[in-house]
Amino acid sequence: MASIAVERLAVSVSNEGFKGKDAAAAASSSLSSSVEYPTNEALAMALENKDSNPTEAIALLREILDHPSSTSEVLRIKEQAIAALSDILSREKKAEELRSLLTDLRPYFNLVPKAKTAKIVRGIIDAVAKIPGTSDLQISLCREMVEWTRSEKRMFLRQRVEARLAALLMDNKEYVEALSLLTNLVREVRRLDDKLLLVDIDLLECKLHFSLRNLPKAKAALTAARTAANAIYVPPAQQGTIDLQSGILHAEEKDYKTGFSYFFEAFEAFNALEDPRAVFCLKYMLLCKIMTNQADDVGSLISSKARLEYTGVELDAMKAVAEAYSKRSLKDFEEAVNTFRDQLEHDPIVHRHLSSLYDTLLEQNLCQLIEPFSRVEIFHISELIGLPVDAVEKKLSQMILDKKFAGTLDQGAGCLIIFDDVKPDGIYPSTLETISNISRVVDSLYSKSAKIMA
Repeated sequence: MASIAVERLAVSVSNEGFKGKDAAAAASSSLSSSVEYPTNEALAMALENKDSNPTEAIALLREILDHPSSTSEVLRIKEQAIAALSDILSREKKAEELRSLLTDLRPYFNLVPKAKTAKIVRGIIDAVAKIPGTSDLQISLCREMVEWTRSEKRMFLRQRVEARLAALLMDNKEYVEALSLLTNLVREVRRLDDKLLLVDIDLLECKLHFSLRNLPKAKAALTAARTAANAIYVPPAQQGTIDLQSGILHAEEKDYKTGFSYFFEAFEAFNALEDPRAVFCLKYMLLCKIMTNQADDVGSLISSKARLEYTGVELDAMKAVAEAYSKRSLKDFEEAVNTFRDQLEHDPIVHRHLSSLYDTLLEQNLCQLIEPFSRVEIFHISELIGLPVDAVEKKLSQMILDKKFAGTLDQGAGCLIIFDDVKPDGIYPSTLETISNISRVVDSLYSKSAKIMA
């Protein structure tokens, strides 16, 4: 009996030993499989080759995204692969592949949180935006994503993509559709009370109304954006955008001093963030200086320490305009506009103000030229100022109507007749004042006599 018990004990011990070995083997097998997981190796190799061999890196990253596994670790690796792939495709200017990537990732979006989906979608759309000449593709891509978010009932992502679509439509000058989209979006977001998105949408609406030359509505939208921004923390870049838009609206109303202060605030914000919009804020600051007859301050403003890093074509253009304005030279002004056409004519904000500046310079030059004459040929004035006869005649007639000087145009003889400034005779206002006083005295006497008679 004792020997049987000893045998059974030995058998059980040996079985437990075999079980322990199997468990250890299984553990080592699982450890080795996790270390040799294919996505880790492929991701590392793709990241190494993204600069030297982008084609191979794209293929490797595609393999990672096509991997069937959906564990949390794999999803994390896929997220990194998506970011790397969108960056490479953007640098290689493969916009259509980015578009197809966004479509191919829809099954993946069902496995990750909605916030992460929104981040990836917006990142890919931003990557497409970095490729020049893709505005139509971006609009088409945003439309597709809006339809997909509607079908998937992803409301918050849809609102942000619609805001991006409205901005693209506005840049593409499709104002009617952009305004219709923004009107519905503002109503919806206000009901949800999403302040940060509301600031973005109100700013978009302000820019849109400004483009349509509807200043009252642009100011109302900007006030709404400021009100929403005061209730929450606004990122510095967003605050800089609000200040920039405020400066543009004040400059449009000829309030250049207030506009300068807003442009300065926007410049400080963008300069701290190293945002490329800082140079445009500085450009508009110089414009305000010129428009307030302080063109001599432009050179010192450019040469200050904080602005030296922004020296370039944009500031050279404003410096040339300031020098022409200081000399009161139309010829230099036109040369500056022709030399820096892209920086002056193609910037709608600068172009609008420079047109009024040109008119001011032209009026000053014409007044200076006709001052010695009482009668002069229009052809002679056009020769002196160096402009076509038709343009000079049109401007002179405008100045006469605006009462810039007293005169008339004799179109039959092609002459301008200038009248002497008639000094106002003080007898007429004095006579009117005397008659008015007599009238009051008579009315007073009449009322007193009426009381006596009663």
